[in-house]
Amino acid sequence: MVEPVNPLSEHVLVKDSLDLSSSLAKTNQLEGLSIDSSLMPKLANDGFVAYDHVTFYVSNAKLSSRFFINSLGFYPIAYKGLETGSKNICHHVVSNGSVTFQFVSTLRSFSDNKNEDLMIKEIQNHVAKHGDGVKDVAFQVENVSHVFELAVANGARPILKPTALEEEGSTLVIAKVGALGDVVHTLINRSQYKGVFMPGYISYEDAFGHDYMQTVTELNEKVLPKVSFACIDHCVQNQDWNEMFQSCEFYAKAFGFHQFWSVDENVICTQYSALRSTVMASSNELVKMPINEPAKGLKKSQIEEFLDFYEGPGVQHIALLTPNIVSTVKNMKFRGVEFINVPPKYYSRLRQRLLETKRNYEIKESLDELEKAGILVDFDENGYLLQLFSKPMQDRPTLFLEVIQRENHNGFGAGNFKALFETLELEQQRRGNLV
Repeated sequence: MVEPVNPLSEHVLVKDSLDLSSSLAKTNQLEGLSIDSSLMPKLANDGFVAYDHVTFYVSNAKLSSRFFINSLGFYPIAYKGLETGSKNICHHVVSNGSVTFQFVSTLRSFSDNKNEDLMIKEIQNHVAKHGDGVKDVAFQVENVSHVFELAVANGARPILKPTALEEEGSTLVIAKVGALGDVVHTLINRSQYKGVFMPGYISYEDAFGHDYMQTVTELNEKVLPKVSFACIDHCVQNQDWNEMFQSCEFYAKAFGFHQFWSVDENVICTQYSALRSTVMASSNELVKMPINEPAKGLKKSQIEEFLDFYEGPGVQHIALLTPNIVSTVKNMKFRGVEFINVPPKYYSRLRQRLLETKRNYEIKESLDELEKAGILVDFDENGYLLQLFSKPMQDRPTLFLEVIQRENHNGFGAGNFKALFETLELEQQRRGNLV
């Protein structure tokens, strides 16, 4: 059994960790934001490889996983529950391309086993406070021990020490640290592991039978239109008032991430509300973590609405990269996924912007087709991106998904922010929360 770390225990400091002792005193201006200059440098290699998976704490793991299977074309890959000897907590793992989501819920309200009882209470308290939401954003790393020690030496909360989990001759190395708020990060190296997900899990076929897996395959590939994702593009967190810089500093100090992009309320604003956003990224820029915070406006912003109903900071949305957003969005809608409604005037303005902008490429998708699908377009002189946002995935106006396609464009849709914010404000108004 893996033993949790005592948060008060001492850890070895990594001597080559970043020298980020100076705080917000050192600043310079970037797109209107006053940013700690220690966030600017980009390391040659911080040891992060990619996103591994995202874990959701939910009230019903089986039902949540089935939604992603039926509505988003995911495939069930792993399971841990009563049939594997887990008597108190169940886990359902699904994937689409390199996107892997794990849904975790409790099977009972208590356990005589102290560690199990603590985990039960953690899940129940998380769901009671936040509703269904993201608990763990896990990363693949080159060296779990090195990344863990550097993170703890620079302020991360140790939860699980680097541990080698053995299963049938293969080894999975994991550790876990806490970020700000309730979000945690599992650090994983799978290079010597050949199992389905993690030790203790079994394949979905072993758990539920070949006939069920065949049914899912036929559902996703013959009965319903196919939905294909490549990977997680980015994972966005909302922080409370004036906490964005602190969160960015955490990722810079603990993980060695660098500032990739940022905008302030002069860019992301409407008549009523505004926000600030800074994107922290790994050195290979395959892990990107945008951090948002509300800015002053006449009315409550989408960030404030999230904070109210999530009851604190947390993951607002996950962006999924797709090779063909038009077919992906069309097929997701057919499967029942709801997306925000982009007003027709957006496309009139878009056509005018495209006429007025010098570009060395053509958008290969038809603008009429993009308008019909309600897809947003942002572009610069070198390339463009296509994106669309789902409505909240549950009754609370909190977690949602973004579908994104990139064509030589690494931005985050700055040209769409005003139109997007206005659209989200209409949704807020319908909910009675634009006050």
